[in-house]
Amino acid sequence: MKDLAKKHHIMGNIEPMRLPKNSSIIDLVRAYEKSTSYNSRRLAEACRILDAMIDEDATICVTLAGAMIPAGMGGLLNSMMEAGFIDFMVATGANLYHDLHFALGMPVYKGDFRADDAKLLEDGLVRIYDIYVPMDALLETDKFVQGIFKSFDPSKPTTTSVVHNTIGKTVLKKGKYPEKSVLATAAKYDVPIFSSSPGDSSIGMNLAALKIQKKGVTVDPDLDVLESTSIVMSSKKNGVVIVGGGSPKNFYMQTQPMLSQIFNINKGGHDYVVQITADYPQYGGLSGATPEEAVSWGKVVPHALSNVVVIYSDATLVLPTLFGYALASHTKRKPRRLFAKRIELVEELRKAARKKN
Repeated sequence: MKDLAKKHHIMGNIEPMRLPKNSSIIDLVRAYEKSTSYNSRRLAEACRILDAMIDEDATICVTLAGAMIPAGMGGLLNSMMEAGFIDFMVATGANLYHDLHFALGMPVYKGDFRADDAKLLEDGLVRIYDIYVPMDALLETDKFVQGIFKSFDPSKPTTTSVVHNTIGKTVLKKGKYPEKSVLATAAKYDVPIFSSSPGDSSIGMNLAALKIQKKGVTVDPDLDVLESTSIVMSSKKNGVVIVGGGSPKNFYMQTQPMLSQIFNINKGGHDYVVQITADYPQYGGLSGATPEEAVSWGKVVPHALSNVVVIYSDATLVLPTLFGYALASHTKRKPRRLFAKRIELVEELRKAARKKN
């Protein structure tokens, strides 16, 4: 049996699952680990890997694609930032724009995915699957975003991390419910948030509109690449929870080839990867690559595949368990406050790059 176990990765027997009365989320994850298979066991693996990220003091990134914040996942992200378990994020601009509805006290309704969209249009409601947002809420959010940046100088390029931190700080001062906002919580704890496609959202649309008036900010995505890469370079270990995939996923994953391929600074790849996705690799997708494929690009440490897992599931089902388990089973970490250190970190990257080249 020992030879078979070693040869075929046998980890023990599956027993029919039983949960004790008044089970906790920790009990549920342990039951998944001992008694189940398929994605429930992958979820247990993900919890173990997130355990390791926290216990080994890795710098933890969360990448966010899909309509997660309008679906209510923002509160989980806030709890993780408050606990020091998210050090920086890469998100679609759409997620961050819809975050502002909660911050400003605008309604985000539970709706029906079988709705008549023509009638929703007539009644001034936009639909995100089974979520409705009134057009009035969008217009008020647009005014809020434009009002923040009217006094800025567009001749001075900046990063999306600065844009989002500025919005978050404004929410902390003027928002009706700043405690509901991912942007406000990130600003409070100096968690940088990057957007890999800054023009592809209503935040980008509003910043573009200000250019007509020769106002606003000019975002330089190149500076985002340097800031995110400098964070990864400065970290002893790097881990990520990838929600969905898309551009946010690759923006984070490319930091390792940016170091090794472009700057000749080889850290070997990321140490921990948890991905939650509904994509499949055989159609040329999975939003970039499987973590195993990413090894060939130098994005993931080859010997770290025991700390890599892909869960093929709906993130709104997985995240509450994954993050809830982390919050229940660990004490808080001291926030890294990477936004406040970004200029210093980029300067360290410059010095290292000059030395290597």
